[in-house]
Order: sequence, then structure tokens, then C-alpha cells
Amino acid sequence: QVQLVESGGGLVQAGGSLRLSCAASGGTVTTLRMGWFRQAPGKEREFVATLSWSSIPWISGSTYCADSVKGRFTIGRSNAKDTVYLQMNNLKPEDTAVYYCAASTQSRVVVTAANYDHWGQGTQVTVSS
Repeated sequence: QVQLVESGGGLVQAGGSLRLSCAASGGTVTTLRMGWFRQAPGKEREFVATLSWSSIPWISGSTYCADSVKGRFTIGRSNAKDTVYLQMNNLKPEDTAVYYCAASTQSRVVVTAANYDHWGQGTQVTVSS
């Protein structure tokens, strides 16, 4: 069973930056993709970014981001460990949401929540104007 634990959320002013981290453990050998989603109050969970994943930690994965965050957010793997990060720059008030890390056994790029099998508990990001 894969466990995912997010950290790094908080309150930031518009234009600022935050870096979210997600530590993965337990059964990650079957994980082929990691992703970040977000959910604002009253809205559906929304895809943010995804990264192909390897059991060999120093292999870089291919990435894909939603149009709404391209050029501002970057997904990556931290220091060849089982940790995925989301670097968020030039944050906007509309980025305010609970951010979730997720793991999938899908090798292809998938952007719907139903294609992810394991989820973290979420971390709150609030961007003030």
C-alpha cells in the first residue's frame, strides 16, 4: 500500500512562491506516475501536473502541466529520492486550494483523478491578493 504525505502548504501573497513536497513510501515499485491535483471550495478536483515515475530514483521523468499553471509551476523529483515536489511561482489568488499528491500505475499521461490509485491527505495553499 502506497502512502503519500504532503507538506509545504501555507499562506502567501500574490506573486510569491511555495514549494510543495510529497513523500512516497510502501509499494512504490508499482507506481509509474505521480501527480498533483487541487480542489478549491465548491469546485471539483482539478489536475495540476504529472510526472512519470521510476523505481530507479535517479532517472528523470517526463512531465506535463495543466495550461493554467504552465510557465509558473514545475513538477519534479527531489534529490533522487521517493519525493515529488511542486514548485509554484508567481502565485495567483485563483491558485488557492487544497493540493493533493497522487500515485498511479498508469504509464501514459493521465489527467483525471479516477486514474490515480493512491492519495495524500492534502495541504492547504492560500494566496492573498
